[in-house]
Amino acid sequence: MFVAKVIGNMICTHKDENLRGLKLLIVQPVDDQLQDKGKPLVAIDTIGQSGEGDLVYLAKSRESSLPLNKDLVASDAGILGIIDYYNVKRMEEI
Repeated sequence: MFVAKVIGNMICTHKDENLRGLKLLIVQPVDDQLQDKGKPLVAIDTIGQSGEGDLVYLAKSRESSLPLNKDLVASDAGILGIIDYYNVKRMEEI
């Protein structure tokens, strides 16, 4: 799993049948200090509640579509939840 910020959405008039009815969002992976880490990517919103500006946690690969309860869904990343709060101690604080 990894953490990302939702930075946009994607509207597709034609998409794979297994993706119909699902929101596609553009997310920017972030590190533990919420700084951008890597390139933005498209993720399926498996919970249907995520939106621009939300901090979310995601799964990659096959695990990203498991919450959808469908056999095969083409997906590289899936949003599993919205983060309300998190706390990270830096190594020097431990």
